[in-house]
Amino acid sequence: MTPFAEQTLHVDFCVVGGGLAGLCAAVAAARNGLRVALVHDRPMLGGNASSEIRMWISGARGKGVRETGILEEIHMRNFYRNPYKNYSIWDSILYEMVKEEPAIQLLLNTTCLDGTMEACRLSSVRCWQMTTQTYYTIEAALFSDCSGDSVLAPITNALFRHGREARATYSESFGPQRDDAETMGNSILIQGREYSETRNFTAPDWAEKLSLDMLHKRIPDLNDPAENFWYLELGGKGNTITDAESIRDDLLALAYGMWDFVKNDPSQKEKNKHFDLDWIGFLPGKRESRRYIGDYTLTECDITNQRHFDDVVAYGGWPMDDHQSGGFRASGEEPNVFHPAPSPFEIPYRCLYSVNVENLFCAGRNISVSHAAFSATRVMATCALLGQAVGTAAALCRNTPRSIDIDELQQRLLDQDCYLPNCKRRVSLLTKEATLSSTQPIDRENLRSGDDRQGGWKGKAGDRITYTLKEPRPIHNVRLIFDSDLERTTLPQDGLCRNMGSNYLLSYQPHYVPRTLIKSFELTLREKSGKIETLTFTRNLKRYVSIPIQRESIREVTLTPLSTWGEEVCTVVSFEVR
Repeated sequence: MTPFAEQTLHVDFCVVGGGLAGLCAAVAAARNGLRVALVHDRPMLGGNASSEIRMWISGARGKGVRETGILEEIHMRNFYRNPYKNYSIWDSILYEMVKEEPAIQLLLNTTCLDGTMEACRLSSVRCWQMTTQTYYTIEAALFSDCSGDSVLAPITNALFRHGREARATYSESFGPQRDDAETMGNSILIQGREYSETRNFTAPDWAEKLSLDMLHKRIPDLNDPAENFWYLELGGKGNTITDAESIRDDLLALAYGMWDFVKNDPSQKEKNKHFDLDWIGFLPGKRESRRYIGDYTLTECDITNQRHFDDVVAYGGWPMDDHQSGGFRASGEEPNVFHPAPSPFEIPYRCLYSVNVENLFCAGRNISVSHAAFSATRVMATCALLGQAVGTAAALCRNTPRSIDIDELQQRLLDQDCYLPNCKRRVSLLTKEATLSSTQPIDRENLRSGDDRQGGWKGKAGDRITYTLKEPRPIHNVRLIFDSDLERTTLPQDGLCRNMGSNYLLSYQPHYVPRTLIKSFELTLREKSGKIETLTFTRNLKRYVSIPIQRESIREVTLTPLSTWGEEVCTVVSFEVR
């Protein structure tokens, strides 16, 4: 008998880990009809993207490959509510994305301790919520480990890898000659703030003493908006899980020593005199630990050859960014090496569930990939896509991940604004058969091509697009894709136009909702009887807009853009009635 409170939750889907992968998995599953428990061991969501660690969200590089779906929805909210890239506001945006879904029960400050197996299935997990001193037993039909560290793997005896494979294992071009347990290390990030007056800094006695000759190719530049000290990296030659506390202690000494260097070293003092230490992370960001073994292991060769998979459900496009296992102590060596990777490259569904636990998904940096492939798939925008794929798959599952209809999953993801390379979204027959007219006829047919990335209709506020049905029909949904400026050409540029910042510079320009996004619009429904109903939408912040209609006898549907967030021209990428 425990002296602490006990609660049992019964849900359809339990997600362990509330980083971007877990958040997107939970939201996707809830929006597709599941009752979800989201368990996270920290006080805020976001994982490496949260205010505790503050790594910006990287993803696919190049034109036309920006990640959309739930992640783009998050970005639009952040542009609107958080123009100055304040991490407290960012945390609240991630929090509200989950709390707005009534089908999600969120358990923050909750650690997964154990689980119950029935044959080859996980039937429940036992968790401890620190703040309420409550034990939770969560029973579910399906689980997803989005914890990064794959905390459910040792609990379930799921097969996993830890470390680097020998080059010969998968015929890869980089990695060790023999298998080893080394990984990429952990990093503590730093943010400085620029002031108009001089700011001094006194280092603690335990800070590491650094000198210029110790910083080979790691000289900080506080005036660079992308400087976040990611190269303060240690722990890769040990175990980033079991050694986490000692790694943190070493990193803190290194990080405070680095700030002492930029503020007090004779070579740096003058140029950095207006900067003060605004924030330093006491929770290191972790790059690599356990990786699940799935039905398929993605490899370097799959990426470099841009292999097509019939079961593609997500994609990456970050280079194979391999960090030295020695981290900052790898003196004289580059802190990381970018091995080229095409953008995009496909990630198959078979990498997203356990090979031996029948009802266990995985999403995030712990999916079934080789170390070399992992160096490209680990970045957070890619992890968000993996999470949305897993959450959507869970909603379509028939008992196990393997029982899913892949075509159905792909079409659902495409419909909910997830781009999949070499896959085309099917347009409803009702839309195809309708007569399309508009006050601006140029490119209007692109509205129903199934391509949600380019083209579309362009007009001005007040211009109209109309579908006239062959005969009056029930209409249950209108699907819209607006132009959210995927290339971010209308936003202030800071190199990669990151969602969040590093150092706070006096010259910083606030960001804002992309000027191209349609802000307000009307839908006009004309029934068989001639009755006209107009629905007005204001302060739109979404690229993907799905509007339930539930009307039984509609003859015409008209879309009228009323305003954008700044551009004169209104762009509708896709318009569909179902």
